[in-house]
Amino acid sequence: MATLQKIYAAHVADGTYKNDTAQVRALPELERLRVDLVENEEKSRGLKGLFSRKPVAPRGVYLWGGVGRGKSMLMDLFVSALGDIPVRRVHFHAFMQEVQGALHEARKDGADDAIAPVADAIARDIRVLAFDEMQITDIADAMIVGRLFEKLHDLGVAIVTTSNRIPDDLYKDGLNRQLFLPFIEKIKVDMEVHELSSENDYRQDRLSGNQVYFTPNSAAARAEIEAIWQVLTQGQGAPMDITVKARTVHIPEFWNGVARARFYDLCSKMLGPADYLAIGQVVRLLILEDIPALGRRNFNEAKRFVTLIDTLYEAKTRLICTAAAEPEFLYLEGEGTFEFERTASRLREMQSADWGT
Repeated sequence: MATLQKIYAAHVADGTYKNDTAQVRALPELERLRVDLVENEEKSRGLKGLFSRKPVAPRGVYLWGGVGRGKSMLMDLFVSALGDIPVRRVHFHAFMQEVQGALHEARKDGADDAIAPVADAIARDIRVLAFDEMQITDIADAMIVGRLFEKLHDLGVAIVTTSNRIPDDLYKDGLNRQLFLPFIEKIKVDMEVHELSSENDYRQDRLSGNQVYFTPNSAAARAEIEAIWQVLTQGQGAPMDITVKARTVHIPEFWNGVARARFYDLCSKMLGPADYLAIGQVVRLLILEDIPALGRRNFNEAKRFVTLIDTLYEAKTRLICTAAAEPEFLYLEGEGTFEFERTASRLREMQSADWGT
């Protein structure tokens, strides 16, 4: 099997990747983990029938850096090079939601320690967990993730993750954060922490100079949106649910921090500031389609739209959208037209090439 460095160089040669020194510097740690996993798998197969215990998990990789630096691309490269080693690649937030559901079921079944059967079930079929965009924003996740990772490590599962934050900034200013600090130290022990310090923002580059606000909402606009979605996600989007205080916010399509939804999905349902804040914490770029003309007839939807835009603006989330009119002409009659001027101004500002940087 070729090394990750050779595979990366081949992709550069054929034009698939752009050579990036920071990405190249990250490859040795990922290659070290790949080799460790291959050796572990060979030992495991050789000892089958003699011992039931899995090999000790190799030291994982925690790859962190700014948005659009190529972290997810390197993870995909790593996962694709694992051959027949069982691996699961999943967005961290989606994974933790699955874990919360599994813990609930384990408790219903009377488990004294619900973490143990959940970890056993995860480790049964895989040797590697590849997490994209690890971030801790929820107290429930913060209380679970440390013990879960420890159990998985003991069961021989290696973990590789990307994050926009250095470990010391995870769950920063969170409730009862002191209880989370031992997990941060465990990350440093069990994982190699590597900063991807590229000066290039490739996600930004893909949009640089491109139109991001499309009106009227025509077939041509929808075709443009579809083309942008394909470029940003390679068409790999899948539904994702975000749990907010026992409620579920449904995102129709999500991949690697990029979400796609329609105005109806986010503004015609009973969502509020907490829901939009949760979206802003998980989504780094939102494609929002079919924004209608706003006014008296859809006043409640318009209010939610204003709250959504305010939240995305504060979170520095990129926005690409299709709309019935230019921002200044979306809301022309009824209560709230004056207040909407700020929303229109923000929609204009969010169209700038350097927005979110």
